[in-house]
Parts: sequence; structure tokens; C-alpha cells
Amino acid sequence: MQPKDSNAAFSIRRSLLGTLAAGLPAAALLAGGAASAEASNPPEAPEELFALARLRSYKSRRSSSWDRTGGNADWVPVAPGQAVTLIDIRGAGVLTHQWFTINSPDRMHLKNLVLRAWWDGEDTPSIETPIGDFFGLGLGEYFVYQSALTAVAPVKALNAYFQMPFEHAARLTLTNEGTLPVHSLYFAIDYVELLTLPAGLGRFHAQYRQSAPCKGWTDNWMSNSAPQVNEQKNLNGAANYVFLEAEGKGHFIGVTQAVEQNQEGWFGEGDDMIFIDGDRIPTINGTGTEDYYNGAWDFGGQAFGYEHNGAPFVVDPEHIGGRYCLYRWHTESPITFEKSIRVTIEHGHANHRSDSFYSVAYWYQTEPHAAFPALPSVQERMPRIYAAGGPAGPALIR
Repeated sequence: MQPKDSNAAFSIRRSLLGTLAAGLPAAALLAGGAASAEASNPPEAPEELFALARLRSYKSRRSSSWDRTGGNADWVPVAPGQAVTLIDIRGAGVLTHQWFTINSPDRMHLKNLVLRAWWDGEDTPSIETPIGDFFGLGLGEYFVYQSALTAVAPVKALNAYFQMPFEHAARLTLTNEGTLPVHSLYFAIDYVELLTLPAGLGRFHAQYRQSAPCKGWTDNWMSNSAPQVNEQKNLNGAANYVFLEAEGKGHFIGVTQAVEQNQEGWFGEGDDMIFIDGDRIPTINGTGTEDYYNGAWDFGGQAFGYEHNGAPFVVDPEHIGGRYCLYRWHTESPITFEKSIRVTIEHGHANHRSDSFYSVAYWYQTEPHAAFPALPSVQERMPRIYAAGGPAGPALIR
């Protein structure tokens, strides 16, 4: 029952609280005060908690091959020798996603179609690579895989998620350097428009290189572990395969590499060596090809693919004609340079092997960029087996 006298009730409650307080240690009272303060001043939440919810002020846009008549012919043809403009815009913004699928009777259209991009009205392209190599399909063959920055989805759907900022203009083209037409090219280039770009942004670059074959220092060897091979030394990387040479300030974010074996045995005895800002010996030195791609022990002959690293295409490994496609993304800590960078890898231990390498290096840097090496001809880009000696004798030329 409630006491009839409210003053008496108040006195009883105050007396009871006083008694309880007298029986509690001071720490408990302080804890209660701290809890009250904490409730009024909650801990600061991490920015990641709001990343998807935070409202944006940019304008979302897309350039695509949609049918301008409103019909369902959502593609464009690309005749031999023709260059199709994928996007040509003015103002500031960022390209965020590129998607393609291609219908062509040309069996090697992934090698014959060349992707190029120019930022801010520059004279020479910052991207120049066969389209297949750009998406990690460096041997002209399709396969499905997923990574942080590139992916190929069923069926023959090419995707890239590199962020490509520009301040004044952006232009992308695709050129058919083959002899057969592309009957239908489907594409979608997603981007955002901005009023201005923030300071301190490099421009995206992608550069194709190849060495078919990488000529080893000897054809007279019987095993990767032969003493004449193992005792060879390589400290300066002079004859290494070069993924990238760049000048300026920037950071290297990764590479896709394709290999066709011209010799028997494991192709990947070579170490990665990266030279930064003019260093004469490697600033960064690796322990083996499979180690650079964050695998181990020849990959065990198995295909695999993860967010940052993979060998998603492995066919007939460690034999003449064996084929590999590999990738490594340095998004966890891009490799920075202030003046220059030279990214290389050995072809076999101390460059004793003569397999064929095809690669695309990806990086951001200040402009202007150094001149790219000339793009090899269509005929030179076609993967095939070369006679190269080694433990199985001369290979048959395919």
C-alpha cells in the first residue's frame, strides 16, 4: 500500500537511499557516475560504420552501347581497323567500372582488340593493352575468376573496378587490329561527375609488355636444380623480365601475367625484384615466382583465385605448352616511388629459362608519364610454342 502522507513517503525513500549509499564502496558510486557520463557521451564510431550510408554529392553517369532507337540492338559492330569510342567526356570525374562482352568470329579477339585511354587531353595514352590482357586473360582464352579489381563472369563477361580519376577530360577507345569483324561489342563504362578533383590524385595507367620467348642464358641444361643453374648469381636483375618502368611520383598497384612454357619443368624459379628511385640493387627482393603471387611450391599444379592474388588458369603445368594466368594486387599497401620505379621478375633462376611471358602492369602516377614501349604487332602477340632447348630438347613449334 502507498503511505497516505507523501512527505513521510519521501522521508522513508531518502532514508533508504542514504542507508544503501553508506553501505556501497566509493568505486561503485564513481562507476555509476561514469556510466551516466558514458551514456551522455557515447564512444566515437568508426567511419566505416557510415561508409555506405553517407550521402554523396557526385552525379552518377554511364556510357554504354545501348540501342539509341529504344530497341534491343544494344551493341556496336567493330570492323577490322576501326576504333570505337567508348567514352569521351569533359569535366572532372572518376571512372569506376568497365564491363564488356564480345561476339566475334575471331578466335584471338582478346589479343587483337586494343584498349586505350587518355586523361585530361594528354597526347599519348595512359592505358594501352590488348583487352584480354587488361582483364587478366593473357593467352587469348576465356576463363571465369574473381579478384578485388578484375573479374570474368559467365559467360565471357569482362569486369574491372579500378578507380580512374580525371580533371578535365577522359577518353577510352577500343581498336580492332585483327582481320575479322566484331559482330557485336557490348559495353558499359560507369563513372561519376564531380565539380572538382581533390588534390594529390595520381592518374591510372596500364601498360602491356611481352617477351616471347624470354631468352635464357643457356639452352644446355637438364634440370632447374642442376648445379650449373643453382650456382648462377643474379644480384642486379640486369636480364630480368620487366613488368614496368615508370618515371614520376606514384604507386604500383599490381600486375597480371600470362606464361606459355617452351621448356619442361616448373617455369617459376625466378624472384621478383623491384627497383625504386634509381636503386642499383633491388629495393624489394622476392623468393620465387609462386611466392610473389602469394602461392607456394609450384602452386601444386592447382588453379586458385583470391581477392589479392591468384593463378586462376593452369593448364598442363610444368610441361612444354603448359599455360598459366596469374595476378597480384598490392591494394593492401601500394608500392610507392618518388622519382621512378622498375618492376621485374626473373625467368627461371638467374634467368636460365626461355618461356614466353605476357603481362600488364597497373599503377597511378603524376603526369606526364614516360613513353610506353611500342605495342607488339598482332602476329607477335599471338601465343605459341618456341623452340628453346632445355631438358626435353627442342620444342615443336605450334
